[in-house]
Amino acid sequence: MITKPEEFGRVAVLMGGSAAERKVSLNSGAAVFAALQRKGVDATAIDVTGSAIDALKGKQIDRVFNIVHGRGGEDGVLQAVLEVLDIPYTGSGVLASALSMDKMRTKLCWLGYGLPTPKWYLLKSTDDLDCCIENLGFPVIVKPANEGSSIGMSKANNRDELAKALQVTAEFNCDIFAESWVVGKEYTVGLLNGEALPVIRLETPNAFYDYEAKYNANTTKYHCPSGLSADQEKQLQQLAVTASDVVGVKGWARVDVFIDESGQPQLIEINTVPGMTDHSLVPMAAKQAGIEFDELVWRILETSCRK
Repeated sequence: MITKPEEFGRVAVLMGGSAAERKVSLNSGAAVFAALQRKGVDATAIDVTGSAIDALKGKQIDRVFNIVHGRGGEDGVLQAVLEVLDIPYTGSGVLASALSMDKMRTKLCWLGYGLPTPKWYLLKSTDDLDCCIENLGFPVIVKPANEGSSIGMSKANNRDELAKALQVTAEFNCDIFAESWVVGKEYTVGLLNGEALPVIRLETPNAFYDYEAKYNANTTKYHCPSGLSADQEKQLQQLAVTASDVVGVKGWARVDVFIDESGQPQLIEINTVPGMTDHSLVPMAAKQAGIEFDELVWRILETSCRK
């Protein structure tokens, strides 16, 4: 445990990046940087607009608080750069970051361990539409495998909508898959140093918890306490911890999960660099646990000290 800010040394808050989540990352980074300053940490904010190597070149940095969301920051690439440069950093390592960023391969790991996740079908081209419909039926949700913040996702209720969703998602240059639509309630579980934070139940009038619902809408409701019984909450927290352990997640993260109409949990994805904006869920859950934002940022930064 770190008790004095000078023990961290010079901290670079890396934010921005070039992925679709750049705007969210800049907002998260500004909040993290301000919190570190308030805590007396010697921090510098760095907007990564190109190569992370170029962004760090010539700077005397003792450790990194990584808040670059999406590809290039959350997928193992930045982690690998920092490993080569021998700079400690927050969050998960190369393998866990790369796996968790790929929603499909995360699901394969979960299935291999016997954990529940909705059925899905890989869509390589329009030739796969009929087989997808035969396997999953409708409705489905179409997702780019390597994007976050619900970017590029859309619900399809028929073949025409499925074809259109495939066309839209193809713009993101990664694997595309359709996933069975889960009817039930949506939850998210923040993780900090291997322990689960209080569960949050999400409620939105939108078709699903999309980008608009996450960052712009005032109609999204966040229930924390979640409304689950103590036993149900504990079981969901343990499932989230296990799901993250399976892919090697360290430090901090957020696991998204549904509980379907039959009461069965369905794991959706893991975020290894969750948002830290005023709409973000990990700070909300931490506050419910008695951890204010600045203290949360400090504790996340502490995770860099294990490397």
